[in-house]
Amino acid sequence: MTDRVPVTRALISLSDRAGLDRLAAGLARHNVELVSTGGTAAKLRELGHEVRDISDLTGFPEMMDGRVKTLHPKVHGGLLGVRDDPAHAAAMAGHDIAPIDLVVVNLYPFLDTVMSSADRPAIIENIDIGGPSMVRSAAKNHAFVACVTEPADYDSLLAELDANDGATTLTLRKRLAAKAYALTAAYDSTISQWFAFADQSERFPASWSFASTLKMPLRYGENPHQRAALYVPVGPQAPGIAQAEQVQGKELSYNNLNDAGAALELAAEFRDGPPTVVIVKHANPCGVASAETLAEAWAAALACDSVSAFGGIVAVNRPLDGATAAAISEIFTEVVVAPDADAEARAIFAKKKNLRLLLTGQLPDPSRGGQTLAVIAGGLLVQDRDNGHVTRDQLKCVTKRQPTEQEVADCLFAWTVAKHVKSNAIVYAKDGATAGIGAGQMNRRDSARIAAAKAKEAAETMGWPEPRTIGSAVASDAFFPFADGLLAAVEAGATAVIQPGGSIRDDEVIAAADAAGLTMLFTGMRHFRH
Repeated sequence: MTDRVPVTRALISLSDRAGLDRLAAGLARHNVELVSTGGTAAKLRELGHEVRDISDLTGFPEMMDGRVKTLHPKVHGGLLGVRDDPAHAAAMAGHDIAPIDLVVVNLYPFLDTVMSSADRPAIIENIDIGGPSMVRSAAKNHAFVACVTEPADYDSLLAELDANDGATTLTLRKRLAAKAYALTAAYDSTISQWFAFADQSERFPASWSFASTLKMPLRYGENPHQRAALYVPVGPQAPGIAQAEQVQGKELSYNNLNDAGAALELAAEFRDGPPTVVIVKHANPCGVASAETLAEAWAAALACDSVSAFGGIVAVNRPLDGATAAAISEIFTEVVVAPDADAEARAIFAKKKNLRLLLTGQLPDPSRGGQTLAVIAGGLLVQDRDNGHVTRDQLKCVTKRQPTEQEVADCLFAWTVAKHVKSNAIVYAKDGATAGIGAGQMNRRDSARIAAAKAKEAAETMGWPEPRTIGSAVASDAFFPFADGLLAAVEAGATAVIQPGGSIRDDEVIAAADAAGLTMLFTGMRHFRH
């Protein structure tokens, strides 16, 4: 391969003409002949540059409303010809095909058109054909042709030309070729997803490709020996951790981002509710509370498990105020996530240089659709997001005793939190705050006992006369297969139970609840989380 290739002719065809003046001026310094299409050619002339129309190069006019203009042997021959291959050189000479050394192309704004709620004909018309074809041809022949696909690369291209007497190096051309194929792959992925999901209403298409862009490399993954990075999807995105503004603090780690995402998703469940604080450790909530103020909610959430909260992640559903920030700052906290923070809160956190403050602007919609992915050996597991939600009217009381209004409220609160706890999940809640959380156990009875033990420890720490599980509601993310898990909740002092139901031993569990004087609500919906 030739290292340095002088740029004598450039083909420019742009939908996004930002920076075109700078690019054209830089190419003019090196006497590069400019060939261009339609609106781009008009803009170049407006900027005072000489430009050759693509129709003059091909001998054919642009036709069919611009659909056919660059799909021609004199374009693609000029891009694909291997300059040091005698047969290619002879073919180019015999057909009067001039080499093209530089292609500057960006593509029709297909995604922007879709996002603008345009009609189907407009969306189809914004599927670029000629642009990707030129990009792929130029990138394939990067031994001789440079291909620039975004304005951000104009400066590096011009610097290269200035440093090499108007030539490009192989190193630059290879880098640009990689970016070019990433662009066309992402572009085609977006189009294929629109056809599959929006146009054909498929849930799981036979072929599914999706594209993402690098947001930032990370220090390491879950463990120091693992490398990691953060990517964001190309296309519509829910407002989340990946889009948040980091106001201060150390570089975010893989675990920080994973835990912050879990905390934000749970806080978002309460986005239309009262001020709520979520504390997460290792992707599991260890304290959640709603109250009249964020500061009160923080105190109640922290009291649930102050040991686990140390070094945890905090998410709130309201803009942070100074009083709440001051209370959070009293313990070591890794990350705080909020829609916003007032000046006093920011000033307080600024004294904690290592604390990461992430502002999301808004909270994601917990009822949004979409899919989640899990990597397994040899494949991907794809499923719908768990956006299931149960209302008060959908609850079915299966016991003799009916619940009080407060018990219903506590049941729904506990159920919402349990949705975000790793299975097997048991959550005790009372008066809008978690009393004890048991997560990730291999059987439901142990989760119930662990949650109760944490509640007893919290009572001892806080100096309460009894644990908050006394008179609480308990939520189970899946049905009780045996009565033992329910009896553990009875021992902890719970008076109300919320669970999906559906076990072959439901009658046995209901009988145990009746014998203990409990009220029990069935949701008909399970919330496993692995």
